[in-house]
Amino acid sequence: MSWEFEPVAGPYEFTEGPVWDGGGVLFTDIPNSRVLRYDAGTGETAVHHEGTNAANGLKLGPDGALYACEMEGRRVARYTDEGAETVVDEYEGGRFNSPNDLAFDSEGRLWFTDPFYATGWLDAETHGFDLDHRSVYRVDPTDPDTLTRMTDDTTNPNGLLVSPDDDYLYVAQSDYDGDRELRAYPIEGEDVGEYEVLHNFYPHRGIDGMCLDEEGNVVATAGYDEGGPGPMLYVFTPEGRVLETHPIDVPRPTNCCFGGEDLETIYVTGSSGHLHRAETDRRGLLGVP
Repeated sequence: MSWEFEPVAGPYEFTEGPVWDGGGVLFTDIPNSRVLRYDAGTGETAVHHEGTNAANGLKLGPDGALYACEMEGRRVARYTDEGAETVVDEYEGGRFNSPNDLAFDSEGRLWFTDPFYATGWLDAETHGFDLDHRSVYRVDPTDPDTLTRMTDDTTNPNGLLVSPDDDYLYVAQSDYDGDRELRAYPIEGEDVGEYEVLHNFYPHRGIDGMCLDEEGNVVATAGYDEGGPGPMLYVFTPEGRVLETHPIDVPRPTNCCFGGEDLETIYVTGSSGHLHRAETDRRGLLGVP
């Protein structure tokens, strides 16, 4: 089935972090530091949360609250009707680089990436790095003391997912000048084991954001209009086989989520500043809550 994408919201500046909330899609407008909500019933979009410090990835947690990776705020935050609070903002006394994306496992633990990308809203020369690594972390949102560094071999981790059975951590390694890989790390108790490269996109743009379908396949945004295969959505099996590719007319698609009453609609954000939608022949895996 061909996925026919149409813009349903925007343009804004640079959109990311889509998450289905049961009746609409929450997503970030990063340069304007706000979360927007597209109502799938009315087709209207409204501001949901402001002052997000260039928030990127979003997820609804087991408690029903909205969690965000604040790039400029250098923290993982929890948003409620009462405002925002810090979940974690430092590791061993050093501020995070620029948290990017997050995922929950079946135990309600939060995994997140902490890379750095020089952008229109973040300047490497003035950022002031405290850490000499760019890693993946895990934390129990109710207990910041459980913060654990999970990888020591990532140089710019971007999107991530936890497999439905909690057996694997999927990480998009997105180095500027090196590896651009989809990696699968086996989750071994409280640690992760040696990763397997499921797909290598080098020298072109690799994966930015990902979601899961109900069969455990990874649906990912990757590519760009500057060359190579071009901007599209990929569908990978858990072993890394490419099942499908779906081109999208967005210079750099950034992230995706399934939604709709039957979870067969996919929503995509991107550098064009829109939220796009397409009907699919796949059913998404919603995850928590």
